[in-house]
Order: sequence, then C-alpha cells, then structure tokens
Amino acid sequence: MSQPMRLPPTEQRNPLSAELDSLPTLDLVRLMNRLDATIPLVIAEQLEAIAQVADWAADRLAAGARVFYQGAGTSGRLAVLDAVELLPTFRLAPGRVIPLLAGGEQALTRSIEGAEDDEQLGRADLLAHQFDAGDLLIGVAASGRTPYALGGLRYAAEVGAATAALVCNPQSPMAAAAQVAIELVTGPEVLTGSTRLRAGTAQKLALNMISTAAMVRLGKVYGNLMVDVQPTNAKLRERAARIVQESTGVDAARARQLLDQAGWQVKTAVVMELAGVGATEAGRRLDAGQGRVREALAL
Repeated sequence: MSQPMRLPPTEQRNPLSAELDSLPTLDLVRLMNRLDATIPLVIAEQLEAIAQVADWAADRLAAGARVFYQGAGTSGRLAVLDAVELLPTFRLAPGRVIPLLAGGEQALTRSIEGAEDDEQLGRADLLAHQFDAGDLLIGVAASGRTPYALGGLRYAAEVGAATAALVCNPQSPMAAAAQVAIELVTGPEVLTGSTRLRAGTAQKLALNMISTAAMVRLGKVYGNLMVDVQPTNAKLRERAARIVQESTGVDAARARQLLDQAGWQVKTAVVMELAGVGATEAGRRLDAGQGRVREALAL
C-alpha cells in the first residue's frame, strides 16, 4: 500500500494553535506574537544566500540590466510592493526592477483563478518583457512549487540568466530550479495553510533586505540616509531637506536653497555643500564616482 504524501511544513497543522477558535482574543494574539518572534531566527540562517542575491541584483542594475520578481498570490503581491517602493525611495527608474504577478495587475486586489497554476504563463510573462541572460529572476512562493514561478525559473535557466528562489518549505522544486535558494522554513502557520501570516512576514523581511542592500551597494545611500529619494510630495520634500541638513550640518533655509540649486536632487545638494562646489561640478563628481557621495567627495 502506498504511503500518503506528507504535507509540506507550511500546510501542516500547528499543535500550538489547535484550539485557536476557543482562545480569548488576547491569548490568540499573544500566541501569534510568540510564533512571529521566531521569524528573525529563520532569516538569520539564510543571510549568506540573501546577501548573494542582493549583490547579484546590484551588479545587474549597475550593468544596465534588470531584476525581475515573479510570484503569485500573497508572495507575488509582496514582491510587487517591494518593487514599486524603490522608485520614490531610491529614485530608481521605472523598468529596472520589474514585479510579475500571476494574473497581472488585476490580481493585486482579487484572486485570478488558475493563473498561478500555469507554468507556461510564467514563461510567457518573461518573454513579453524580453527577459535575457543579463537579467536576474527572483522567484517568490511560500510553497516553493507554484507552477507560474517555477515556469519562470526554468525559462530563465534556459536563457542563461541568474536565478534565485525565495521559498518557505525545504527541498522544493523552485529551490532545485534556482542557482541560489533562500529557504525560510517558517513551519506550520497559526491558521493552517494561511501563508500570508508567518511565511509572508518572512518573505517581506527577506525582500526588504535584498532590495535595500542592493540600493546601498549602488550608492543610493550615504551613511544611513536615502540621498536618492525622489521628493514628489510635501512629505518627501521635507525629508529631502532634513537629509541635506543631517548630512551637512546646514540649517533648513540653506538646505532648501541647496536643493533648489540642485534641481531637488539630494545627492547633488549634499556634495555641493560638503565639497564647496556648484551644482554642475557636484554632478560631474557624482558621475565620476558612479553616483556615490563618498567617492564624489574624495575627488
């Protein structure tokens, strides 16, 4: 007689929450908090893989290539969130980090039945963006076996591109298909099978690390300040002025004067003040220093 297939950890029942529906609300959220507290320990075991993927992303972007995220459901939506926030935070041009979600933009707000089960769709979405060997693909799926993301990884391997998988189960098909696997084994959820919970939290943390570290490597950070922020609204303009103040020691009025002269490019304003040069020379130095403030100041 054949043995029943063992469920992956993310689909198994958690004995600690077996009576979840009978717990008082405070005890319920305490249990969730207790289980969530283990997530950083899971992340810590995968830091080398996370750093490798971040360096790959920085290298591809520096070379003019692109980084793609590909996933479905919660995993895909988290990838979209990470990608779109890079534009205002780091002044990253559109089309540099591209999130592909099974079912397209409609799937951001509602379920698109069957899209995640289509391996050929994963390939087709990459083809539609002329994905090639210079690009990087990061497949994101808690299960590690989503056909849509798996199809993308297999296509990326065929064209010779760098590939990574961000998954929450061990020894998954996606991990096997990728050159680097980030396996965040978060285990059974407090609500059985609901991977928007601990698995989703772990994936969000890992995506934050990959993208932020890549942006730091690209020179979009000076110290711990986002000196490439794109000040497209009042809040971000205030932040840009604070960054100039904190980087240079000038007062608010001088910070805004520098930003006006720099066309509201924070890095340019910082170099202008610290190097005692005009906007044109600051821009030249930044170009020569590959956009890095420290290198520009050393010239």
